[in-house]
Formats: sequence, structure tokens, C-alpha cells
Amino acid sequence: HGPHGPDGSHWARGAAPHDAGMAALPRPPARPVLWRRVPAGRVLLFAPHPDDEVVGTGGILLLHRQQQDPVHVVVATDGALGDPEGRFAGQDLVAIRKAESVRGLAEIDVHDCTFWGFPEGHELSGADVERAVSAAVQELRARNPDVVYLPWRLDGHPDHHTLHHIVALALERVGFGGLALGYEVWNPMVPDVIVDVSPVFERKRRAMHRHESQLSYVPYDHCIGGLNAFRALVHMRGNGYGEALSLVRGVLPSTLAENA
Repeated sequence: HGPHGPDGSHWARGAAPHDAGMAALPRPPARPVLWRRVPAGRVLLFAPHPDDEVVGTGGILLLHRQQQDPVHVVVATDGALGDPEGRFAGQDLVAIRKAESVRGLAEIDVHDCTFWGFPEGHELSGADVERAVSAAVQELRARNPDVVYLPWRLDGHPDHHTLHHIVALALERVGFGGLALGYEVWNPMVPDVIVDVSPVFERKRRAMHRHESQLSYVPYDHCIGGLNAFRALVHMRGNGYGEALSLVRGVLPSTLAENA
């Protein structure tokens, strides 16, 4: 409602109550910054399942590629549980989902991907966690990224939540000095950044459409399109699409922020 309340009255942003006897109201969350460009440099993205890489950050990754940034994607789990009704019985679902991921990434000009093949939906032991953290450390050292993307801290799928903490431990272990950012899939976040992906959203949509096996169960292209459209509310007057990010590690570059 801008500077006016729902009843038309004027509400000054951050104004204190006029009655000195009232307790000060808590302040709202900080307004996210708007990026129309992404940070330059080598990019490493960690995805829990084959498709999260395009669902969460398909537009962002394409913006990186359009400015010639090297992008490497790690898909952590094999996607074997992605057929709960047995629609692909007798077929190699792991191979199907890997091929879908490769095709989806090609739609956004990403051709460099590693598939760890860990089982999904698995409760990790201490040894499992150590193996996964070691794998993430190896990727970080091999790729030497400037920017890392990972699921945000409170994403509501157990595998997403687990991968966040695994990558966060790996970032700490290597003393990562770059920028690490969390992305949303299952749970909307209170973001630190909104990235305007309007110019590339249709290519993100095409990338999601390459995951036919999963869209046969849930039309998440529709759901994610709605989420990304909602992200245009704060800065873009409801026009276009945005992808939301939360700061995990490092400092947001002030040169990218706009006040649109």
C-alpha cells in the first residue's frame, strides 16, 4: 500500500507512535535490495535433487552465463524417489532424471555438472554427513568459486535442509572468503536480495519443462512462476519476475544494489 495504510491514512515508514506512553513497535524486516545483474566470477551451485538447480536459480544462472561467468552445478541426490506411483516402472529413473537435468541446464547455457548420486530421503548418520561435507569441500577446492549458491537455511524439504548445513560446514572448513547465497524452493524466505530475472524467465520456464518426469506429478512450473511473480511485488510494482536470495556468508556487493 506504499506510504498509505489500507484505510487511506498516512503511515510514515518506520515512524514511532505519537503517544509517548506507548511502547515502540518492532521494526519490520529490512527491505531486500534489488539486483538487475549478478556478481561476476566463478559460480558453484549445490542442488539437492535433479531440477532444483533450475527451479531455484534458473534465471540467476542464465544471467551469470550471459556475462560469461563459468558455472558449475553439483546435484547431490540421485532422484530415485521421484516416481511415487510407479509411472516409470521398468525404466531407469535415475538415468531419466539425470538426462532431464542435463537438458534443463542446457536451456540456460550451463553444461558443467557433477552428479554425486547420494540416495535421497535418507536420514544421515555422522559418517554420511562427513562423507557429504568432504565431497563439498572437494568441489569448493576444485572449482575455487567466487559465488556459491545453496538451499536457504529453512527450506522445507529434509534434503534441502540437510544440504544447506552440509555446504555451510564445508564453507567453514575451507575458510571460504567469497559470497554464499541461499535460494528458495519449498519455503519462501524473507530475502536479502531480489534478482530481476524478467528478461530470462521464459528460458527458465523452458528449463523447468525439461523435467517431464516430475512435472507429470506436480506442475511446479506454475507454482514457481507464481513465486517468482510475487517477488516482483516489492521493487518492480508487480511486473516481471524475481528470484530471492538470503545471505549465508560474505558481504553483499553494494555496487549491484538498486533502489527501484
